[in-house]
Amino acid sequence: MQPNQMIQEINKFKKEKDAIILAHNYQIPEVQQVADIIGDSLALSRAAQEVNNKLIVFCGVHFMAESAKILSPHKKILLPAIDAGCPMADMVTAEDLIEYKTKNPDTTIVCYVNSSAEVKAESDICCTSSNALKVIKSINSKKILFVPDQNLGNYIKNKVEDKEIELWPGFCITHHRVKGHEVERAKELHPDAEVLVHPECNDEVIQRADFVGSTSQIISYATNSDKTKFIIGTEMGVLHKLETDNPDKKFYLLSTGLICNNMKKTTLNNIYESLKNEQYEIHVEEEIRIKALKALDRMLEIS
Repeated sequence: MQPNQMIQEINKFKKEKDAIILAHNYQIPEVQQVADIIGDSLALSRAAQEVNNKLIVFCGVHFMAESAKILSPHKKILLPAIDAGCPMADMVTAEDLIEYKTKNPDTTIVCYVNSSAEVKAESDICCTSSNALKVIKSINSKKILFVPDQNLGNYIKNKVEDKEIELWPGFCITHHRVKGHEVERAKELHPDAEVLVHPECNDEVIQRADFVGSTSQIISYATNSDKTKFIIGTEMGVLHKLETDNPDKKFYLLSTGLICNNMKKTTLNNIYESLKNEQYEIHVEEEIRIKALKALDRMLEIS
C-alpha cells in the first residue's frame, strides 16, 4: 500500500472507530503528519485525559501509553509499536522503591513520568521535564528522592536550595551520551546560533547551553525568539516541527547521537495495523492504576 493510500485508510478508521492519534515530538515525520495532537509528555498526558474519543492510538513508548491508560481507564489505549520501550524507565523498579521507602520513610519520592506504572504507584508525585521545578517547589518535605533520571534531577537540584534531593542513578541513553566538547564544536561551526538543550543532558552540556527545557519548551522558545539560528540538543524528532513551524530559521542538531531508536519504531504501517485490528492494547492492573493515578493527579493539579 502506498503512503497516501495508507493515510486515507488511517483517516477512515479514525472516523469509524472514534479514534484519535497522539504522537510525541520524537516520532518520525510521517507519524507526526497523521497525528491529531503532537507534544511532550505533559501535553500528551493532558490530552489523553481531556479528549472524548473512545480509542487512543499512542505513538510513543510504553510508559507513555501506560500513563494514558492510568488517566483514562475507560478508553482503549493502543501502542502501535508494542516493543517501543524506554531503557531509562527500566533503570528503577517498584521493588527498588519499596526497599528504599522502608529505610527512608520520611523522604518524598518524586517520579519522572519516564517510568513504569508500578514505579509510579510507589511514588508520591510524578513530574515531567517541563514541570519538574514547579513540582519540587510544591513539596513541603525537605528530603526528596528523584527517580529515575539523575540528569533532570541534578538540573532541578541546582535550582532549589531548601531541599535535600537524592538522585537515582538512571539516565536517558540518548541525551546522556552527548558530551560538553560536542557543544563547543557545534558553537565553533555555528557561532551565531543559540544552544537549546533538554534537561536529560548531563551537567557539562547544560552548563554550556543558552536555554534548557522540555521538547515543547524548546520548540516554543525557538519559535518565539528573534534569533534565526539554533543548535538543538534533544532527540532529532523535534526538528520536524521546528522546521515546519519556522521555515525562515535554521536548526542544527547538536550531536549525531541524538536518536532514540525506540521512538523511531512506530511507522505509518504500525498505525494502520493498530487501527485496523485494534492492536496492541495497553492494560494496567486496577490496584496499581489507582495508586499510580494519585501520583499523576497530584502532578496535573500543580501543572
